[in-house]
Amino acid sequence: MTRTRIALLLLLAAAAAAFFAFGGHRLLSPENLRALQADIQVYYAANPLQTGLLFFAIYVAVTGLSLPGAAVMTLAAGAIFGLLWGTLIVSFASTIGATLAFLASRFLLRDWVQARFGGKLKSINDGVRREGAFYLFALRLVPAFPFVAINLLMGLTPIRAATYFWVSQAGMLAGTLVFVYAGTQLGELRISGGLLMAFVLLGIFPLLAKRAMDALKAHRVYAKWAKPARFERNLVVIGAGSAGLVSAYIAAAIKAKVTLVEKHRMGGDCLYTGCVPSKALLRSAKFVHQAGKSASLGIRAATVEFDFADVMERVQRVIRTIEPHDSAERYTGLGVECLQGEAKIVSPWEVEIKTDGKATRRLTTRSIVIAAGARPFVPPIPGIEKMDCLTSDTVWGLRELPGRLLVLGGGPIGSELAQAFARLGSKVTQVEMLPRILPREDPEVSEMLRAQFAAEGIAVLTGHKAKQFRLEGGRKSLVCEREGKEVNVEFDVLLCAVGRVANTAGYGLEELGIPVTKARTVETDEFLQTVFPNIYACGDVAGPFQFTHTASHQAWYASVNALLGGFKKFRADYSVIPWATFTDPEVARVGLSESEAKERGIAYEVSVYGIDDLDRAIADESAHGMVKVLTVPGKERILGATIVGEHAGDLIAEYVAAMRHGFGMNKIFGTIHIYPTLVEANKYAAGVWKKAHAPQWALRLAERFHAWRRG
Repeated sequence: MTRTRIALLLLLAAAAAAFFAFGGHRLLSPENLRALQADIQVYYAANPLQTGLLFFAIYVAVTGLSLPGAAVMTLAAGAIFGLLWGTLIVSFASTIGATLAFLASRFLLRDWVQARFGGKLKSINDGVRREGAFYLFALRLVPAFPFVAINLLMGLTPIRAATYFWVSQAGMLAGTLVFVYAGTQLGELRISGGLLMAFVLLGIFPLLAKRAMDALKAHRVYAKWAKPARFERNLVVIGAGSAGLVSAYIAAAIKAKVTLVEKHRMGGDCLYTGCVPSKALLRSAKFVHQAGKSASLGIRAATVEFDFADVMERVQRVIRTIEPHDSAERYTGLGVECLQGEAKIVSPWEVEIKTDGKATRRLTTRSIVIAAGARPFVPPIPGIEKMDCLTSDTVWGLRELPGRLLVLGGGPIGSELAQAFARLGSKVTQVEMLPRILPREDPEVSEMLRAQFAAEGIAVLTGHKAKQFRLEGGRKSLVCEREGKEVNVEFDVLLCAVGRVANTAGYGLEELGIPVTKARTVETDEFLQTVFPNIYACGDVAGPFQFTHTASHQAWYASVNALLGGFKKFRADYSVIPWATFTDPEVARVGLSESEAKERGIAYEVSVYGIDDLDRAIADESAHGMVKVLTVPGKERILGATIVGEHAGDLIAEYVAAMRHGFGMNKIFGTIHIYPTLVEANKYAAGVWKKAHAPQWALRLAERFHAWRRG
């Protein structure tokens, strides 16, 4: 920053300081202006032009220097000059003053701010270049954000000064009218119907302005589309996974006419390739593992004979048993029209459906919910196309147990499947690019699982970056890089589990101009609306979490807002989202981990209870793991909880309830837990917190009291 700019900045600061030092803030107070009102009006009657110019100049100075008092002066303008002249004076004075503040901020600070934070501000700058006028108009029309801050912050952006002037002039006009009108009524010094109306307008103006902005935004996005005169459906849902099924169910429950379109199978990934089959496989694998540990239970030997194909057929049997819960027959009985086919959104209110590959049906609908789910991501590693790569979608077709299985990925899916196949007899190697598996959890959690995997014979290669797959003489191998050195891993079957990507192609998003995020999910607002207010997205296709229970949670907001949003809309609440990884030991979490708290600079206290000390866990030969709870320093409020151990996914529910409904460690400690159960671990963790927060002065006093009682 140059000396000239520093000097000017100091001069402006001095002017602001002088304003307060000489009582300018008191001069522009409502009480002072009320006291001077009669004198000002007498002077105005004798000198109308001079009064108007002087008021105009003071108003420009106040707003240009970003001083307090503009709102009071606007009311005063109405009281002194009346509605017409008051509005005219304030409208131009406020715009000129705002533009001066804008230019001062630009001259003094923009170059320095952009040089220092330009990288972080790039997305904001790009947005202002594209639609800066619209954003500014929205900020001016809805006075929820202080105008002083708007003036100073917009000066740091690339918006043109001329654009800033005329948009501010237009955007502030409605609010100016309301305030000046209120001032005209206050000038009468009596409670009148007009005065009451003015205050009502002041109260509801932000709501009316927001409605107006919503209508303007809707007009912009809908401008080139012809809206149908009537609609055949209230809601069309695209995708019949967890999010789509719940959306359709809610719509039918409140008697809306809803059509659910699924191009493959009702139930989606969770039923056929995700939660259900993986848990069925894990259960069989756990039985085999427990049989191998029979000596620890006092049983000399227990042998298990199985055929891998039978295990995989059992997985399919479990799917078939649950299938009716998500069937077209069930949902048809609930009032949902279920169609199998490919859906494409052809306009904001029309969905085209190919029901048999050829026949096309077009439905008009008031609202649309996109619940198209996600699919496994296969990274473009050289040579992977020759590996017959399996994913969490295709692994269920296996009927022969792989001799050597390579699992690429150390997240929840990769870890669950790596352990399951290892327990069933595969020689498993797990490769993860990051320093540890389950990288979203705390380091000690990752280490507990790694140690268990090592004890079960799984080779866990963390910090290994996959570089290339090779197929030479029928032998498959992966070349990894580890600290600058090459590591060669041979395998028979490759299972890729490095994450999932949202399904955003093939059903009209690009044609309508519905944007996707950097994470490649459909872009939505806090109400799960896309750029088109009547089109919503939920579940894996929308993010930010890709869990079945979160998809169902989002579906409530999406469907209710889609059907009733014209009256009341609900912001999707992600404040308490639990999840679990169903390895052995299980890992479950809700809220902050300790690592996240440190990264965000959030103060916390930690209480840890080791499950190796729990009676029921000892009796079950599952005495391993922990309950780890983060709380606000000095208080019982829970910031997050992590549980590692048997049935952690069930045990975490108590902490989910505590965080969702606002009770803390004292309530958990004071709750009766059945003995002997695993859930007692939660109470003992609360006991660790309680002991750490016991009032030492009271204990010392009690000690003296009891000593006195003993004589």
